[in-house]
Amino acid sequence: MIRLLIVDDSALMRRHLQKIFEAEGDFELEMARNGLEAIELARQFDPDVITLDINMPEMDGLTALSMLMAEQPRSVVMFSSLTEQGAIASLEALALGAVDFFPKPGGTISLNIDQVRDSLVAKVRAAASAQLKKAGKLRATPAAPTPSRGEPEPVEKLVEMPTDQGEGLVLIGSSTGGPRTLEEILPKLPASYPWPLVIAQHMPANFTRAFAERMNNTCALTVVEVSKPMPLEPGRAYVGMGGSDICISRRAGRPYAIPKPENKAYLWHPSVSLMVETAMQHFLPSQLIGVMLTGMGYDGADEMAELKRRGGRTLAESKESSVVFGMPAELIRRGGATEIMACTEMAATLIRWGSGKSITSSRVPRHAAHS
Repeated sequence: MIRLLIVDDSALMRRHLQKIFEAEGDFELEMARNGLEAIELARQFDPDVITLDINMPEMDGLTALSMLMAEQPRSVVMFSSLTEQGAIASLEALALGAVDFFPKPGGTISLNIDQVRDSLVAKVRAAASAQLKKAGKLRATPAAPTPSRGEPEPVEKLVEMPTDQGEGLVLIGSSTGGPRTLEEILPKLPASYPWPLVIAQHMPANFTRAFAERMNNTCALTVVEVSKPMPLEPGRAYVGMGGSDICISRRAGRPYAIPKPENKAYLWHPSVSLMVETAMQHFLPSQLIGVMLTGMGYDGADEMAELKRRGGRTLAESKESSVVFGMPAELIRRGGATEIMACTEMAATLIRWGSGKSITSSRVPRHAAHS
């Protein structure tokens, strides 16, 4: 049985969530109306997973989350409104240690919650087996300070990035746990990184803009959301817009990242599979690096494995550092990982590969993939 603590100030929402998880047959449930009750029930009930609303009276979800993680880390799925402020709060929750977040249905709750029940149950089940990462600290305000745009420490010192390595592209796919994992990678890359990076992070609409802005405030790279066709330039990272897919194309010979309406042939969005598939249509395999990070499912596994077969290079996040070892495991199972490593090692590898150094001439990887 999975012990689930549902925390929400809405009695109607609690009833609907109770109905959904009781119908699954393998959940033991407790309910709390606010953050104060959640902390006390967490001590008594010892839940495997907590669903935690962000906006509550007496004690809000972010404050409760920070106290829960300080007392005893647990798998938490946040409930958030589909607003810009809700997106900022959700990203703050992920930084504090939440495993995932779920957009809180608006309108007619009984109708809308039933439409997303399968996705919600899948997220909670994944959270029950997730590997927790060290929590951060609650900020005084949700806005991040603007750092200097100097070269980051300490990875920048490992190699002087060349500026003439030719055209290339880094393709990053991630889902559950991805935002915090990307915070382990992108800030370590220098502003002089010679290849653009394109990121398909599974997120709903209205959330990816806040995520891109948050990352832009912590990186030497310029990080933007792809809300319109954008030329791909070195020293920039492009986050696919939630509620759409991201494709790679060319216009007048220049590579572009282009947002497209969600393609129903793919299960997850922004689709990693579609991003990699379209990139391979416009770049040579030797010009592409695929990076598969933590997440549920198998989005992009077939395409990145095909990229490796054609001569491209791929990284898969190791089980030890993955919050959910789903997407990387699928890539590894297909023999599609050139190297397997913890997310903390990836920036150095991307710098090494981006500098034009071959795989065989560099250090022997600690984790070697087997085709």
